[in-house]
Amino acid sequence: MLLTDYFKSEHDAAWDIARQCGVRHGVIRLPEDGRFDYGELSHWKSVCGRFTGFGITPVAIEPMPNELHDHIKAGDDRRDEAIAKVISMFPHMRAVGIETICFNFMAHIGWLRTSSKYPERGGALVTEFNMADFRPTGAKITAEELWDNYAYFVKAVVPEAEKYGIRLALHPDDPPVPCLGDVERIMISKANIRRAVYDIVKSESLGITMCQANYFIMGEDLEKTIGEFADRIYLVHFRNTTGKPERFRETFHDNGDIAMAELMKTYIRNNVNVPVRVDHVPTMAGEQSTLPGYDVLGRMFAIGYLKGILEAIEGKEK
Repeated sequence: MLLTDYFKSEHDAAWDIARQCGVRHGVIRLPEDGRFDYGELSHWKSVCGRFTGFGITPVAIEPMPNELHDHIKAGDDRRDEAIAKVISMFPHMRAVGIETICFNFMAHIGWLRTSSKYPERGGALVTEFNMADFRPTGAKITAEELWDNYAYFVKAVVPEAEKYGIRLALHPDDPPVPCLGDVERIMISKANIRRAVYDIVKSESLGITMCQANYFIMGEDLEKTIGEFADRIYLVHFRNTTGKPERFRETFHDNGDIAMAELMKTYIRNNVNVPVRVDHVPTMAGEQSTLPGYDVLGRMFAIGYLKGILEAIEGKEK
């Protein structure tokens, strides 16, 4: 497995902490300043050069830029323009050595939590989702519309991704619930994700982001899920949690319901050798949270924990 961390496009404290923890590869977020041109190679080289100059080699993009993907998921009148821009990314990703892009199909409401102050071990704060506290936004979309929009998208982009050896890694819905008000969700079960990845287009360019806590919250057997999707797991979100779809919370990586070291053995046993990054960490003592789930001290703990597991299973990295 390739140890990575998640980086914004501009240097911040997370860059320093990750590098000091020994991380040398990155899952990166593209600039969202309105000036980045997806079809201009020099822009890609500039962003990637900031990372490589700091000692981090970018290996994956996450997320697919929201300013494009939101139109695609909703199927609105800017969908085709957005798809064309996504396709324009592929040759430049290949040129800078990035093979994987993580995407989701949550329309109108993406990653959602109803609280960021649930008390975890020692008073650390974590994010929580509680359906009882959710308030509808007024947006509407049906599962049938989502499936149609998804099929339209993958049929358009997968053949282009194949040309450049780019892998699209589908992330499950988070939270994995059938609906949030009038916004329905479809990537909420192993069966639905199998349909999305294997049945609509036949291509090794389409796979999954194995966000293991999401599959656990769905009620899926993680060992079986990893085995079934092993040939299509292109990115791993190493994350722990506790709860059920309608109410769950994040935890420290060593304090949830998932046996993390045993699960890593499952990846290795199934020959899954892809970028892995920690995800959704606590806000710890003394921190003023800037983005709950992605604060710096919790990531430092989680990276060290993941490194220890990897070294125990795979041997010390050379």
